Amino acid sequence: MNTPIECDILLILEGTYPYIKGGVSSWVHQIITGLRHWRFGGVFLGSRPEDYAGLQYTLPDNFISLREYYLFHEGYAKAPLRPPRVHANAETRYADLHALLDQGESSPFDPDALLEQDSDLREQAFLHSEASWNYITQCYETSASEPSFLDYFWTVRNLHKPLWTLAMAARELPQSRLIFSPSTGYAGLLGVFGAEHQNRPFILMEHGIYTKERRIDLMKAEWIADTRNPLLRDPTEVSYLREMWVRFFETLGRQAYARADPIISLFELARQQQIRDGADPGRTRIIPNGVDVAGLASLRRPLGQPPPKVVGLLGRVVPIKDIKTFIRAVHRLRERVPDVEAWIIGPEDEDPDYSRECHDLARALELGDALRFLGFQRIHDILPKVGLLVLSSISEGLPLSVLEGFAAGLPSVTTNVGACSELIYGRESEPEDRALGAAGAVVGLADHEALADRCSELLDNPGRYFAAAQAAIARVERYYDRPRMLSTFDRLFAEYIKKDGGEAERWPA
Repeated sequence: MNTPIECDILLILEGTYPYIKGGVSSWVHQIITGLRHWRFGGVFLGSRPEDYAGLQYTLPDNFISLREYYLFHEGYAKAPLRPPRVHANAETRYADLHALLDQGESSPFDPDALLEQDSDLREQAFLHSEASWNYITQCYETSASEPSFLDYFWTVRNLHKPLWTLAMAARELPQSRLIFSPSTGYAGLLGVFGAEHQNRPFILMEHGIYTKERRIDLMKAEWIADTRNPLLRDPTEVSYLREMWVRFFETLGRQAYARADPIISLFELARQQQIRDGADPGRTRIIPNGVDVAGLASLRRPLGQPPPKVVGLLGRVVPIKDIKTFIRAVHRLRERVPDVEAWIIGPEDEDPDYSRECHDLARALELGDALRFLGFQRIHDILPKVGLLVLSSISEGLPLSVLEGFAAGLPSVTTNVGACSELIYGRESEPEDRALGAAGAVVGLADHEALADRCSELLDNPGRYFAAAQAAIARVERYYDRPRMLSTFDRLFAEYIKKDGGEAERWPA
């Protein structure tokens, strides 16, 4: 008997929609609300329930189910009085599992093997069997260079702990016609598990390159032990335990690339990175982001009207957005444009420690009222009050904030990350795009002086400013309109659902 289909497209969402605002979450909400004739389901993967403040979006009517799994919520269960019994070849099974994960083969291991009562791969066996202890000890002795065994042992456990949650989630996923994940990582692996379990198509999309962003996060993470002698360590070298985490996420990426078809990116440089990381070039494709150009056009100032001397940064107050470089740039910018104001427009609750450091830096630089932290704001309310947008991030994909600014007639000064260069100057492969002109300027990472100087040049030069604004409008209208993006995904979903033998009829909007 066939299991009833509960939704058309099942979204696997790691640390994003509907509990975090902005970025990927905004994009997901646009897809759901823009394609109301499809029924969407969602699976949210989080760290712990207490890390999230509740729903941040009103869920649309066609978002018909939401399930949640928290990968690091529960501690380890008490060790059994006796080590679990395993088969004689258990250590070989552990080695095979790691080899299979690491290689990202096209036929990944069956996640049900992680849950079977007599399996050597079940959670109790991996955590508490003598064979597992022997295997971990052997790996430590043959490959670990500097951490203590205790730190190594617990890192191995924490790396693997989510696997059993994901295997259980794969069994419980709502029946769908198509599984879609907007990232690799844990979400990508659950997409692999779910696609194998339900025998459904799996579409993978990356707004940024997940492994690159996780590497940035992991380099800063204070919870990863570094037992090297602080006087002898080379600051240019990464500790062994950090590299273990990075390699693990690279492994998850290869697993997702091996199963997904198609593998979507937002721009050409990201597609090339996916290929270098193991994606089959024949299964990659580019679908750029799109924004509501028509809806934002009403925010444009009349041609020739001077812009307000307000520079705005739209983004979360988190390290990857490098808010501190923006704050330092504001300090320099005030020397050139004394009456300038700077606004940081985005939530501060994701990383309270970093937010506090940013406030401290602003006070130390005596910026006073010239710099304001405004928290989350509706773009329709805030963009008409801004003259120039700034993006100081150290990693991005194809940022929606820049596109939304373009649609409202605002040029941008950005760091050279993700697709920013092609957004500002046009794609090198498209002469017509380049001919539209520069929609602002691009500077190097963490270069607050260049960031301030380029902002000053635009604000103090009306001719250059208005030329950049016109280029921004022309580029977003031609290449990044939301209806174009939605139409592309609509056709894609219908194509893969039909290819899999499903019905292509739509749910009534």
